[in-house]
Amino acid sequence: MTLLISFAALFVSVFFLQLGLGGVVPLDALSGTALGFTAEQIGTMGSAHFLGFFVGCWWAPRLMGEVGHARAFAAFTAAGTTGILAHMMWLDPWAWAGMRMLSGLSVAGCYTIIEAWLQSKVTNETRGRAMGVYRMVDVSGNLGAQVLIAFLPPAAYVSYNLLALFMCFAIFPLLLTRSEAPSAGAAPRLRPKLAWSKSPLGAVGVVVSGITGAAFRMVGPLYGIAVGLEADRIALFLSAYVVGGALAQFPVGWIADKYDRRLVLIGISVASILGCVAMIAGAQGNVVTIFLAAAFFGFTTFPIYSISTAHAHDFAEQHERVELSAAQMFLYAVGAIASPVIASALISGFGPASMFIFIALAHVLLIVFGLYRMQVGRTPPAHTPYVYTPRTSFLIGRLLRRRDD
Repeated sequence: MTLLISFAALFVSVFFLQLGLGGVVPLDALSGTALGFTAEQIGTMGSAHFLGFFVGCWWAPRLMGEVGHARAFAAFTAAGTTGILAHMMWLDPWAWAGMRMLSGLSVAGCYTIIEAWLQSKVTNETRGRAMGVYRMVDVSGNLGAQVLIAFLPPAAYVSYNLLALFMCFAIFPLLLTRSEAPSAGAAPRLRPKLAWSKSPLGAVGVVVSGITGAAFRMVGPLYGIAVGLEADRIALFLSAYVVGGALAQFPVGWIADKYDRRLVLIGISVASILGCVAMIAGAQGNVVTIFLAAAFFGFTTFPIYSISTAHAHDFAEQHERVELSAAQMFLYAVGAIASPVIASALISGFGPASMFIFIALAHVLLIVFGLYRMQVGRTPPAHTPYVYTPRTSFLIGRLLRRRDD
């Protein structure tokens, strides 16, 4: 309890960050549609988000070292707030793409600082409990943001102002806490080749995870509109996806720790293709079938990143883990930057089902590559424990140290 109280300011900030920044994604899609933006333009905004995210991941550790954690957190939060507030002042899709870069920058910067702060306070004995609460708060804030969109009118000042207020609320706990800020550590080097050298299959897996997650999160609202969902039901549609992903972590983690992770990754990719089929078929049914399909799609696709990273860490030495996490995040961003533009163009040109055909093809390639690696690749020396790995910052590797360390 003492530990959780000491982290209370961090967790409150995380919750409000998710309410603010997590709500921008679906609200932008709904608002863009209401303002007559094309699907390609809305997809470009999603890609711009991940471009800003990538920049923020690398700038944040350096800024922490120069001005300290609290000031850097305030700066990144202010950047996100500015991007949210400016939306209704300039109704242009390319301007909104720039504002979404600020949002992505804010997500990466704020989470890098929060996770660095957590890392400085936890011990090996308290790490599991602290991370459990951290994930619960993060997922709760994410779900709250999706539900909130159901009650906010698109393309309205009040909607964006409310999200900006949540961002402002996120500043206060961290700036006013009496907990001493940690000293800034060295930023990890970017070595994408490290991820490939440790596990080519793990590297391809995180790219496919970026393609899958970014397409659904950034362009999913367009799919919902295309299949006839109202704005309030689109929010619940996205929530079903998040809930399905959260429910998958324990059973998939148990399986990934018990069996060959290459087989598990291939199996979950097969299930992801079935999830794509369910999404296409669900669009022909009623609202309940669409929600159930979204939950199943989340259940089958969410764990792919964590399985891929766990497989790569099986081959890593202790001193390589942080830089390996950084390399994997880079590869995830590569897939995530390209995916929304492609998915939105497919929906515009060929209909909503085409997005899931695109995602299914990515998983077919992952299955084929996985089978190839099982023939020519190495057998992992030992399993590191499976952990749910959030795509929040490059410093997450320090928080998610495996028990083998």
